[in-house]
Amino acid sequence: MSFRLRRGLRCVQPNHVFFALFSVCLFVFWFTGFRQRPFNDLDDLQQPPSTTSDKRSWFKSHKTKGKQYSHPIPQLMDEAERKFNEKLARQSKTLSEAVDEYRRRYQREPPKNFDKWWEFAQRFDVKMVDEYDILMEDLAPFYELPGEEIRRRVAQVGQLPSIDLVRVRNGHITVENVQKGFQDSEVSARARGFRSMMGKFADTLPDLDFPINAKAEGRVLIPWEHQQYPNLTRQDSSGGVEEMLGGPFQADWRGDENVWEAWRRTCSPDSPARRLYASVRDPFAKKVSRANVSTNADFEFAEGTSAYLDFCEHPHSHYTQGHFFTDWRSIPVLYPVFSPARTKGFMDIRIPSHYYYGSTKGYTYGWDAEREVLLPVDKMEKPWEEKINKIFWRGATTGGGSHPPGFSPQYHRHRFLRMTSDTSDTPRTVTFPHPPNSTSLATVTVPISTLNEEIMDAAFVKVSGLYPGGLKALMKDHRFAEPVPLGEHWSYKYLVDLDGMSYSGRFMAFLASDSVPIKATVYTEFFSDWIQPWLHFVPLSATYKEIYNIYAFFNGPTQSMLNRVNSSLALFSPEERAGMWPEDERARKIAQAGKEWKRTMGRTLDMEVYVYRLCLEWARLWADDRDSMNYVPS
Repeated sequence: MSFRLRRGLRCVQPNHVFFALFSVCLFVFWFTGFRQRPFNDLDDLQQPPSTTSDKRSWFKSHKTKGKQYSHPIPQLMDEAERKFNEKLARQSKTLSEAVDEYRRRYQREPPKNFDKWWEFAQRFDVKMVDEYDILMEDLAPFYELPGEEIRRRVAQVGQLPSIDLVRVRNGHITVENVQKGFQDSEVSARARGFRSMMGKFADTLPDLDFPINAKAEGRVLIPWEHQQYPNLTRQDSSGGVEEMLGGPFQADWRGDENVWEAWRRTCSPDSPARRLYASVRDPFAKKVSRANVSTNADFEFAEGTSAYLDFCEHPHSHYTQGHFFTDWRSIPVLYPVFSPARTKGFMDIRIPSHYYYGSTKGYTYGWDAEREVLLPVDKMEKPWEEKINKIFWRGATTGGGSHPPGFSPQYHRHRFLRMTSDTSDTPRTVTFPHPPNSTSLATVTVPISTLNEEIMDAAFVKVSGLYPGGLKALMKDHRFAEPVPLGEHWSYKYLVDLDGMSYSGRFMAFLASDSVPIKATVYTEFFSDWIQPWLHFVPLSATYKEIYNIYAFFNGPTQSMLNRVNSSLALFSPEERAGMWPEDERARKIAQAGKEWKRTMGRTLDMEVYVYRLCLEWARLWADDRDSMNYVPS
């Protein structure tokens, strides 16, 4: 193309030459200034607040030894414990206090039968009786609709693919799938799980319907204009679901549509996500690089998970999350859909996951499949001292769909595996207290291949979905291994928990174990306000950059790190050094705190109490006369 252009320029008039050169300059200006940046640049991926964002002087030299700084992780742990204990102490102790707190938070009366819910919660010693902001946030938009309209929309959305209806009639619960002829026409496990959660109190409920999402992915994405100005959308759905949606609903994406294009319409018109000029199919996007990260962020630790990443302000970061490429079409109208998790921008109503509530060999700690009993301690659990000092992860190549295709290398699981499978000499910066029990911090740079060999045991075990270049390309840059039972995880001290197609269904099992969960997620779930990062688990940013420093703090420096600071500790074996490193006890403390949280606040009983509260709130929204569904103290 360029050769033909040069030949043509020899025989054209000067004004044509000027025009051609002007066009080239304009293209270069657009390409470098206004075009979307390549999706392999993760340095701008927005993170939750960090206590270590001041780029201290340990990054200014290749090796730093003996700098007097306090490591930020103890401060994060102490602050997390303080926040959680204060929240726990604030919880209402009596029904009267709970009613007052409800009124203060939500500026309305509690729902009818609130006293029965309180008695139910007290009977099972529920700790977090006031923390239901997530539930109220989910239900708030539906107060704009009358009860008749909500009931009509429930019936309509139940006709869409991958939506099941859980119905309460005269105190009895049934599950139905009214969408016939679609590949998901069988009733989903999610709907059956939700039905089971209602079993203890169904006879106290009025007639209700719950549209349950049969998919893991979020379903409801409403444009910003329709959220801010509801009159722009149809308020009366009596014309039917096709009239509401503007035509027949296709279960998957067709043509050039995709989740990202639907999602960015949830942002305000002046946000960067709405002002983008380039398409998600940007033909100039560079190929994915290996470990394309800068070292100056390796020592920054997120205070929490990435569930509040603002993709409206940082739209290029969406390339790093697979849920923006899912195959399943979203619903652009305010229909009630109950889902196990949601990420920022979606408007699904969150409910406990059936993976957490039920007992299965792949998702439940302590489940004895042969005897079909739940044991308090898993048969494959190991004492802390016998656990392997490595970071462990196994999973499938899930995490997103193929709409549009070609972006799976940057999905969250693929990025993590590519980083932990890297055999290059790319340097990574690691900072750790040295010597032990001191305030001195040593900083070294170590090839990522060496760190991965010493620290990581991560691999894919199953292929799911498409990958550019096929299976050969996938296996070239990502480690693969044989599948292992869930109990194999308990042999390791540190367990990484990554999102899949949506949330991770293994998180509760990891918490129940005697290992430390290291969790990276962009999702919030029903319990997100009940649990505390850095107390019950270690949060990991969406870039994963800091994971080597997390390990170095808790487990102590590896052989290669000690060699680079000429430490005499390098003469000892790893087993001998284990007893010299006091921060190992901090890791054990997190493991035990997470286990205690699961035992006392992540029980199936806590899920039932959450669903009971949800049912009372939903019953009020369902009613024509909502004032009659308020709680009236006797």
